[in-house]
Amino acid sequence: MKRLFIDLEKCEQCKECIVECNYIYHPQNNGITSIRELATFSLICRKCEEAPCVNSCYHNALKKDENKILKRAKFLCTSCKTCTIACPFGVILVDFLQYLDAKCDYCIKREEKLCIQTCPYKAIEVKEIEEESIEENIYFVSTLLAVKHSKKWFTDDKILYKK
Repeated sequence: MKRLFIDLEKCEQCKECIVECNYIYHPQNNGITSIRELATFSLICRKCEEAPCVNSCYHNALKKDENKILKRAKFLCTSCKTCTIACPFGVILVDFLQYLDAKCDYCIKREEKLCIQTCPYKAIEVKEIEEESIEENIYFVSTLLAVKHSKKWFTDDKILYKK
């Protein structure tokens, strides 16, 4: 299956993909930001039993699904960032908490995806990749998105940072 593939080994967080990614009618609606949020919450959230981030949200914008994956209701979120402060592991990053709803449409109507076209490090591509793939350190975040784990972004298998 063809998926949007983000290789964190190549990514230098230059934010070129974020700057260029927008909808024609909603210029602040950065789809790549929503993909980064999804990857962050799915891959590095420690899935705390008590979930201080969820408990700290005054607007009930954060919930855990049946798989203990953190989900954010973007229309309830006011971007107050109390969840960021409450997270004992520091994995809810301020950059990922956009007040406006952001959703990647995978540039359906475009021949070449904006994020791919603008990434100077070639860290984003559309790649034929199956979940049975034997390639190491690949995480399937959704049916259309896969992320390659990188040691330069993680202290261990859960906490995101750049060395």
